[in-house]
Amino acid sequence: MGMRVGLGVDAHRLEPGVPLVLGLVGIEHPTGLAGHSDGDVVAHAVCDALLAASGGPDIGVLFPSGAPEWKGVTGAAMIAHVLEWMSAEGAEPVNVHAVIVCESPRIGPHRDAMQEALTRAVGAPVSVHATTTDQMGFTGRGEGISCQAVALVEATA
Repeated sequence: MGMRVGLGVDAHRLEPGVPLVLGLVGIEHPTGLAGHSDGDVVAHAVCDALLAASGGPDIGVLFPSGAPEWKGVTGAAMIAHVLEWMSAEGAEPVNVHAVIVCESPRIGPHRDAMQEALTRAVGAPVSVHATTTDQMGFTGRGEGISCQAVALVEATA
């Protein structure tokens, strides 16, 4: 396999009364990301990128929507499961980069904590950037948050 790159994308709707978790970090915010899991779009995009780079299925195959065993699962548990799958396939992460797209919350104050938590979880460097859409589209209207991630993996076998 050598070195391979994969792209992952995720988006979730914001809802009141739901805790907001981004990049494995809880953030004080009036709304959170709705989902069958904890809704952490950053962790989900990272999982999808790692799977893509490893030649694996998309995140929905490993974590089907509505499957009771994944109800409320954390992004950290999802990453751990993906890393187990990768290891069995003879692949390991080299690095990951994620870009969060939202108007709110501001990501800057949480970036270091996200990078540290994700790096620990992935076992390889993870960098996090953020951008807005200048109030265009669902992220610009504050209806949701999306994330894109790219991962580099290397064959271990």
